[in-house]
Amino acid sequence: MPLIILGGTFDPPHIGHLVLGECARVQFGADRVVFLPAGDPWRKTGTVASPGSPVPATEARQVTPAAHRVAMTRLAVASNPHFTIDEREVRRAGPSFTVETLQELHAEGHRELVLALGADALADLPNWKEPERIAELATLAVAPKPGSPVPAASAPAHVVVDMPPLAINSTMIRARVAAGLPIRYLVPGDVERYIREHRLYERTQRQGLRTQERHADVQASPEG
Repeated sequence: MPLIILGGTFDPPHIGHLVLGECARVQFGADRVVFLPAGDPWRKTGTVASPGSPVPATEARQVTPAAHRVAMTRLAVASNPHFTIDEREVRRAGPSFTVETLQELHAEGHRELVLALGADALADLPNWKEPERIAELATLAVAPKPGSPVPAASAPAHVVVDMPPLAINSTMIRARVAAGLPIRYLVPGDVERYIREHRLYERTQRQGLRTQERHADVQASPEG
């Protein structure tokens, strides 16, 4: 039976992640969706350059400590008996490489892996460690995103997940919290309460965020 893998920074997890997980599960006839919080999401933190390239991975940003991201993800998936969380990438030292996780899962006997990811992640896949090996180890299931360009002809073979495009991502949620705007219904209730209780994202610079959000072309991103 297929096993759906949904990795990401989850900073924070939001309804787009959950909708993607459930729609992929049903589409592929899977029983379980494994949410994998990245310990060191190097494409966001800039910990390492792209494999084989001297260019920095991305414009680095500070990522919320893994303990908070794991706790929020655990709360987010709790209401769905088909959802589970795997902390191996948090426990693993060094940058979190998807190919290493997929190889571990294969070694554990999981031969039908489906890697669920956003259209932005598919476009970025050539910058990941061993992208060809990733495509060999798992079927790529891509979430549609409002305004996303059509995947290039050179993009790896993939399946589009049958789900409604959702104009929501973690960047937007962090900005809304920092600006004092509501996030109710954008994240599960328990996740919102956790964010408020621990005062996450309030440290983000507030100046101009309201204007930025009104005018930005915000797109859905399971990767956050």
